[in-house]
Amino acid sequence: MLTGIHFLLTYSCTYECDHCFLYCSPNTEGTFTIDQVKRVLDDAKRIPGMEWVYFEGGEAFMYYPVMLEGMRAAKKAGFKTGVVTNCYWATSENDAALWLGPLVQAGIDDLSMSDDEFHHGDTQITPAKMAATAAARLGLSATSICIDKPAVKPPAGGKGDPVIGGGALFKGRAADKLTSGLPVKAPGAFSQCLHEELVAPKRVHVDAFGNVQVCQGISIGNMWSVPLSQLIAEYDADTHPICGPLVHGGPDALAKTYQVSLPNGFVDECHYCFLVRRALLDRFPEALTPKHVYGPAEIRA
Repeated sequence: MLTGIHFLLTYSCTYECDHCFLYCSPNTEGTFTIDQVKRVLDDAKRIPGMEWVYFEGGEAFMYYPVMLEGMRAAKKAGFKTGVVTNCYWATSENDAALWLGPLVQAGIDDLSMSDDEFHHGDTQITPAKMAATAAARLGLSATSICIDKPAVKPPAGGKGDPVIGGGALFKGRAADKLTSGLPVKAPGAFSQCLHEELVAPKRVHVDAFGNVQVCQGISIGNMWSVPLSQLIAEYDADTHPICGPLVHGGPDALAKTYQVSLPNGFVDECHYCFLVRRALLDRFPEALTPKHVYGPAEIRA
């Protein structure tokens, strides 16, 4: 049962982080208008069990008025609301309170803040920490998201495969920037999708192009052509050209189904799945979209 919609309010971001699974950057296109946001929210009320609406990106605060009005509309529709942000705007505690005050007045329920070296470098007093202090003053619930650079750790008990820590998902830019030097496995070791519930997703990401994504870059349809509520009601993982193989055999099955052969080993399921999907972009343009989350054109070629 779907309980959450995550607006990718924009693919633009103030940063261009190596671990970004959407390949966001300051120049990446794709931003919602407020009319589009409200259109989605009106339709979301038709989805049984819908509870949460999140605004993220990219960096949602770059389009602050749209984000704020979208939050007001979501609260009016009866949904709980949250925002995911890199906190670039928190240049001091008092400034952070100025940014957060209207969100608190709008009834925001959750603030999730990126607080790691990818965003803020190796410093003790980060924008996220200043934002957290301001949020506490305002009575706002706030949590930190910390992704570290991948590091290889010995397996528990000394047996089994090495463990790759850090929390990065090796898709998007992370698949190209963070996998070098990490231990890999050959195809045949990736028989499951471990990070997404593809059969009955509890949340989807939607973007301004209309894509309804059950995983970043895997679309189940376009909500500007078919209403979101209808896409959710009619979604069947088994009949989806990408989700079907993934559900029944993970990235190994996806590669085997479409005879994709890639030359190197792969760090984990996400890494292999992402590269197989990138090889299938032109074959399934409606299911594997938008293209720019798979990297620049010269990499996709």
